[in-house]
Amino acid sequence: MNIGILGLGLIGGSLGLDLRSQGHHVLGVSRRESTCDKAVALGSVDQASVDISLLTAAEVVFICTPIGLIIPTFEQLIAHLPSNTVITDVGSVKTPIVKAIAPLWDNFIGGHPMAGRTDSGIEAAIPNLFEKKPYVLTPTATTPAAAITVVEKIVRELGATLYHCSPEEHDRAVSWISHLPVMVSASLIAACMSETDSNVLELAQKFASSGFRDTSRVGGGNPELGVMMAQYNRQALLNSLQQYRHNLDELISLIEQENWTALEQQLQSNHKVRPEFVE
Repeated sequence: MNIGILGLGLIGGSLGLDLRSQGHHVLGVSRRESTCDKAVALGSVDQASVDISLLTAAEVVFICTPIGLIIPTFEQLIAHLPSNTVITDVGSVKTPIVKAIAPLWDNFIGGHPMAGRTDSGIEAAIPNLFEKKPYVLTPTATTPAAAITVVEKIVRELGATLYHCSPEEHDRAVSWISHLPVMVSASLIAACMSETDSNVLELAQKFASSGFRDTSRVGGGNPELGVMMAQYNRQALLNSLQQYRHNLDELISLIEQENWTALEQQLQSNHKVRPEFVE
């Protein structure tokens, strides 16, 4: 199958590596000629160009640009595609994207691979990035079954775990487990940097180990992605942040009251339910 990838960063580059390993012919498009050259050299694509018309021959196109560029990129792309081409995206917010694109392109299905790394760019692309990771598809009532089947088959070839839900359900769910953690983690880093004693701050930076590495990772990632999450999933994220603030206030109150029994009960409850989210 001829598969197009528009946007050759971490996700697009990793997607290309896996698709080529499955025997697909991969066509890549990027804004920079240097990225195109690297993508070919790294084996992410068979052909690459800054000219979007390269994707005319693609049977399926994955839009792998930052969230804010997905819709304008789609608008440029469709001038070069026959109407039977299946288009999907990898954006971490679905409702505004599906609402904008689905009425204009019958064979569109929203998608979101729940996989990533701290590093970005084509150089960060790795094989098997999506293996055993959730991959969410958000078809609507009017999405053709044939288009859904095509994307499902590709997702399964990636070794990902396939899920379906509505765009709105997707955005509420990821606000809890993806977008909220980015903001909480970013606040953690900022809070640490507010230490006014330079000696204490230096010690904290030297003492930081696996615990801080784990909890600060997503907050220290791509700033552009964090802003896009907040901008395009604003209401769901605000709801999650407000609930998080409420829970944090409760913990503060327990510590102020020296209510160690209630604090332990809360931490025990957290310990018990965490495996329901991650192994």
